[in-house]
Amino acid sequence: MILTAVFAASTACISSNSGKGGNDRELLTQKDKLHGQLLNRYAYVASYNKDTRLPNWVAWYLTKNHTYGPHKRNGLRFEEDKDVPAPRATYFDYMQSGYSRGHMCPSGDNRWSQQAQQESFLYTNCCPQLYSLNAGDWNDLEIKCREWAKAYGKIYIVCGPVLLNKKHRTIGKNRVVVPEAFFKVVLCLEGTPKGIGFIYRNEKTNKPIKSYVNSIDQVERITGIDFFPALPDDVEKKVEAEADITEWK
Repeated sequence: MILTAVFAASTACISSNSGKGGNDRELLTQKDKLHGQLLNRYAYVASYNKDTRLPNWVAWYLTKNHTYGPHKRNGLRFEEDKDVPAPRATYFDYMQSGYSRGHMCPSGDNRWSQQAQQESFLYTNCCPQLYSLNAGDWNDLEIKCREWAKAYGKIYIVCGPVLLNKKHRTIGKNRVVVPEAFFKVVLCLEGTPKGIGFIYRNEKTNKPIKSYVNSIDQVERITGIDFFPALPDDVEKKVEAEADITEWK
């Protein structure tokens, strides 16, 4: 795997303090075989795929204090990310495409910092997503994650596109790939460690969150990504094998 590190001006949010599973930066670095360009932002880490013009994955931690703040999305627009090579996603690729700009690390998780909020609007943090999913069931999961962060104090989240077909629809002059689905995995190390995963088809739907539940192991098999490899082996094995949403507050 070839990884090129691109560092933002400040990465102060993502600490190197040791915890139950190692430090935050280690936990936010996932293992994949997708030759991603690693982007270290103020509030998240992303692996960018120059071939699809999408993130392979975006990872961040969400604390109780990160679930509120004065820095809203008002007036912000998605911006071309000049840290990645051209061709890359632009405003014109999405214009009249029939797809919305679906945040991976959502705006609602970044109201605590102006820099974090602005960087969440980079095109390297979004994917073509049907509006009905973006504003519907996917948004419900984002809200649920914020509820979990408030309940537990801190959770780790990784999400990104799922490419199921050999050939994919693209949008725009820069041929931004349209994912067939999306994944999200959540890890909580507060109290008894636990994890849960989700797979959402990129289609109009209206189902309860429990309909999308998978174990992290199942999401790994679908995506080819090894999540949270910095965890101790015994913890990783346990949290990635189980998926019981009734255990989550």
